[in-house]
Amino acid sequence: MSTEKCLFEIPAFVFFIMIETIYIARHGFRSNWVTNNWNNATGLPRDPPLAAYGVTQAEELATYFLSLPEDKRPTAIFSSPYYRCLQTSKPVSDALGLPIYVEHGISEWYSPVAPNSGLHPRPSSAATLTRHFPSIDPSSWSSIFFPTRKGEDVPELHQRVAHFLTDFVPEVEKIKPEHKRILLVSHAATIIVLARVLLRDKELPLRVGTCSLTEVHRKRGSEQVIGGWEYGKLAEAGFLTGGVQRDWGMEDIVMENGKVVEDRGVPGTEHESDEPVGSQLHSPPPIASSL
Repeated sequence: MSTEKCLFEIPAFVFFIMIETIYIARHGFRSNWVTNNWNNATGLPRDPPLAAYGVTQAEELATYFLSLPEDKRPTAIFSSPYYRCLQTSKPVSDALGLPIYVEHGISEWYSPVAPNSGLHPRPSSAATLTRHFPSIDPSSWSSIFFPTRKGEDVPELHQRVAHFLTDFVPEVEKIKPEHKRILLVSHAATIIVLARVLLRDKELPLRVGTCSLTEVHRKRGSEQVIGGWEYGKLAEAGFLTGGVQRDWGMEDIVMENGKVVEDRGVPGTEHESDEPVGSQLHSPPPIASSL
């Protein structure tokens, strides 16, 4: 009798909950585009806060999400660790009552460092950043990917984002299966490549304005991360009072002899460690031909 009861209690199918919608927002208008005299709250080089106008944009983004039916709103926020992205995430976090999860895999893109010029900056850990943004939750999400501080050329940026996404989507589905709609808050170049990888369109001609919103939906029946999505919005800004502002596209990259022009690192960082780098889940990168 007890054996039969046990058998009947085992479900015939176990349904795997998958992410249905990914929203991707760029940070708001940066203060260093307005003045050279901006307050560096974190002390990290190249980490300006939002201008007052950028804060307004972030508030309008939050208002837009509140205007959606509850079953269309994001239920989890993953932000780049840069101050401007966390500032952009905060009004959405406050409006929707959601914590912010910090993810280095969607950090800023830097071109390769010039020889002997140091490394690019890397923001602090989520736990440290809570002093500026108490709504960050460092306990239930640890960053699963770290870009190299040596910078990346364009193919390496595509490879980084593809590797990140093939780790990230299944990881969220595994440890946070209640979240079918998520918001990523990132930077222009990273956002363009996130869209390219998700849609599997390596040449997607996308220009991304500040606080603009991209929205992708999983294709019916698809379990693929790379190419398993279709877009609903691409860098739309109609909900912003000022519309498209400070848009940027990959065609704006400075090239020389077919290569991205190198950038200088932060002076004095030449001997600092570049660790951790890459997947923290220790997964192999996707095959280049699949991108």
